[in-house]
Amino acid sequence: MQNYNFKTNSEDETMKLGEKLAKLCVPKDIIVLSGELGAGKTKFTEGFLKYFGLDDEISSPTFTIVNEYTKNDINIYHFDVYRLEDSSEFYEIGGDEYFENGICLIEWGELIDDAIPKDHLKIQISKSDENDNVRIINITSYGNRYDVMLDNLKEEV
Repeated sequence: MQNYNFKTNSEDETMKLGEKLAKLCVPKDIIVLSGELGAGKTKFTEGFLKYFGLDDEISSPTFTIVNEYTKNDINIYHFDVYRLEDSSEFYEIGGDEYFENGICLIEWGELIDDAIPKDHLKIQISKSDENDNVRIINITSYGNRYDVMLDNLKEEV
């Protein structure tokens, strides 16, 4: 397990960090995004999807729970599990079946923590107290693959 903090000074920089992470991802990668409302989880995801050329297709999955995207034979699943009561609802919709079929980005993933595979990347996004535009993005890797991914991301930034 590794842990690293990034600081972004604007929505654009938060999106660029998402793009840089997307470059390093492959199918079966699981990214859990946490943070209060308005922290920047969706902006980070927009940047992530922009890397795959999906920036014109982005919509919030708040009411559908998951949006599915495909680009160059790579499936990307963007979950927003905020409205789920617990992980049993996640299992009921077959959420765990997505893990093997593509890259999964899960906003509010802490709500279904027990359903998340032990190997994943957790991203905690926090607003700065001093400046509304600044975000502190804490990324923690769980599993060797994600340790390497985080090392590579640190080199990219």
